[in-house]
Amino acid sequence: MALDENSFSIFLETIKKFVNQKLIPRESEVEETNSIPIDIISEMKHIGLFGISIPTKYGGSNLSMEQEVKLTFELGKASPAFRSIAGTNIGIGSQTIVMSGTDEQKTKYLPKFASGEIIGSFALTEPDSGSDAMSIKTTAKKNGEGYIINGTKRYITNAPIAGIFSVMAKTKDEKSSSSISCFLVESDLPGITIGKPDSKMGQRGALTSDIIFDNCFVRKDALLGGREGIGFTTAMKVLDKGRLHISGICVGLSERLLDEALKFATSRKQFGEEISNFQLVQAMIADSKAEILAAKGLIINTAKMRDKEKNVTLESSCAKLFCSEILGKITNKTIQIHGGAGYMTEYPVERLYRDARLFRIYEGTSQIQQLIIARETIKNFKA
Repeated sequence: MALDENSFSIFLETIKKFVNQKLIPRESEVEETNSIPIDIISEMKHIGLFGISIPTKYGGSNLSMEQEVKLTFELGKASPAFRSIAGTNIGIGSQTIVMSGTDEQKTKYLPKFASGEIIGSFALTEPDSGSDAMSIKTTAKKNGEGYIINGTKRYITNAPIAGIFSVMAKTKDEKSSSSISCFLVESDLPGITIGKPDSKMGQRGALTSDIIFDNCFVRKDALLGGREGIGFTTAMKVLDKGRLHISGICVGLSERLLDEALKFATSRKQFGEEISNFQLVQAMIADSKAEILAAKGLIINTAKMRDKEKNVTLESSCAKLFCSEILGKITNKTIQIHGGAGYMTEYPVERLYRDARLFRIYEGTSQIQQLIIARETIKNFKA
């Protein structure tokens, strides 16, 4: 059961204060060190951020989808790296288990996800398969009382600090959704090598790296749900939810950028007056505000549909596409309003510009969202 509205309002107010008083002031530190401060992680655990999507019986707060996206509107206003440290526990790390895990797997891992005792990581992408997920080459071959996993995963969020990986691997030698299974693989097992953290354009502090599996043996109870062939379908269900979460983060970051644009435009003077008085600057502000409000409406409507257990594959892809694309547009407008100052590292918008670019790539590229939207729209028309 989700939090009642009064409890959620109190929780949301706590998050707002945490973002404004603790996270935003530490953004430069994260950028410089490429890591999230330990005291920040501890406080995130304390206020319950790691368990917002996990059922209460396992120590989480079990927010509804509507509540979760409203929270992301606030959390997204700080550097995306802060969300990323908890993001896999909230989303693709834990939700595979929530949706398809056995009772034993849920009891063993979900309380640790909810408390932040362990960090989860979702290992799907490979050197030769990103958008084409069914072309993964990582294999899991039966061996006695378990499986032997071989393969390489790439750009895996939180891999350097994760305690457990949700690993997608082929259990059949064919290209089909039923050939892909998911394994819950603890990171300290023999046969696992973690690559060095990737050097990225932005989102410093959100660590990604390769994971190499070399004859890594896992027991049969590591197989998600105790069944082969449900990995791909589970991943797609998880991504429907994850795309809504990411859409909310895009909106939060868009609101932060608009706020930075307004602060600059109302303090910067040219030709003897504030640049916020210039109509072409006002047009950029107006467009940004309208796009943000439209994005919020789309997300909340879709979240409500999901809470009613409706299929939201179409709508969540629409949200991911629209929200990540308007984030890119608003980022550009914010830099333009700042002029030359926006290109300088002393202003946060320079860093946020680099951070924002990734949202059109991960959790499904904009082009993949277009394909999904077209496919679902045509299918609905023919139905």
